[in-house]
Amino acid sequence: MRPRTRGLTFGAVLAAAVFASFALASTGIVRGSGRQIVDTGRYQDYADAMRADLVPYRDFDLEYPPGALPIFLLPALVTEDEDAYFWGFAALMSLFGAAGVLLTAASLSSLGRSPRARRSILAVVAVSPIAFGGMLLTRFDLVPAALVAAATLLLLTSRPRAAGIALGIGAAVKWYPLVLFPLLAIWVWRRHGRRTSVVACASALAVLALAYLPLALLAPTDVGESVWRQVSRPLQIESLGAGVLVVFHHLAGLDLAVETSYGSQNITGTAATVVAVALSVAGVAALAWVWVARRPANPELLVRLAAATLFALVAFGKVLSPQFLVWLLFPLALVGGRRGVAAGTCFAVAAIVTAVWFPWRYFDLPRELDPLVGSLVVLRGLALIAAFVVLVLPARQARSVS
Repeated sequence: MRPRTRGLTFGAVLAAAVFASFALASTGIVRGSGRQIVDTGRYQDYADAMRADLVPYRDFDLEYPPGALPIFLLPALVTEDEDAYFWGFAALMSLFGAAGVLLTAASLSSLGRSPRARRSILAVVAVSPIAFGGMLLTRFDLVPAALVAAATLLLLTSRPRAAGIALGIGAAVKWYPLVLFPLLAIWVWRRHGRRTSVVACASALAVLALAYLPLALLAPTDVGESVWRQVSRPLQIESLGAGVLVVFHHLAGLDLAVETSYGSQNITGTAATVVAVALSVAGVAALAWVWVARRPANPELLVRLAAATLFALVAFGKVLSPQFLVWLLFPLALVGGRRGVAAGTCFAVAAIVTAVWFPWRYFDLPRELDPLVGSLVVLRGLALIAAFVVLVLPARQARSVS
């Protein structure tokens, strides 16, 4: 029998409305300051190219998976004005953010959280745009975040095939949900059997393959190069590894070179390459441990390991843009008890620390290797790792936080 969820409560709808309102207000405040760093201009260029019948990847460079293209195109169908496109895109993202809040509320209900606990969690989620600032609605990360929230709810309510499809769509929009595929396979196998697990995973992979197939047939080399560019990116200047190198630059005189490439500012050179490889190895090891050693046995463990998987991906990544924190919000909100509070506190530190320098002092880092910003980058990375550790600690070792 499928677990049932109660209908949407007034509190859930209110939280979704507050989230969208705060996100739009924060976006307006930062935009009014003149310090906003946005990607919407690039998204509009992609949309204009598609409206001119140019083929993505083949006729213009595209760094994102093809599932992101409809998101870029939608606001351009309404307006060609740059400012109107910006606000149309922001409004669209606010809707996805509100959907993510509602899906999270439904998952909390499915997990059996008390009304008081649900209200408290949703209140925190509702006001979280204050910490995220102006970047929340100027990137499209809320779309895959909402799709991951949908997949989680579908798993909790025993709809594994639909969950696989939702996760596949999320990965077609932005790759990061791919790291949740092993958890999908393990959970469905244990709960519904091998055949259903194979079908759910095949559904996820089929959706991703279908998103790429038409463009891969038209421009196989260009699609392959786009994928490789993302995999082979250098050490981005906001990653934990880059922050450590900046600190060593000031403490020990380590020579560092900064260049702009792959759509970001990066540290290059031998030391940066070594650190990037070390981070990647640590990230793969952390993910493998979550997948293999901490297999989900019940719904509470499932949501906790899903959050841990995403924290590992972000914390140990050689690229850590501020919007990646959006990936963590809805999964973390489902983690219960003291463990959830502890991990949430670490996440709040990471989000607030990011808001201190982004966008206000971001360019001080690549231009001057600012020691304060570099130290804050390290603090954020350590806070994310601390949250990961809290989430993956076995129960016997985490009684004080679980």
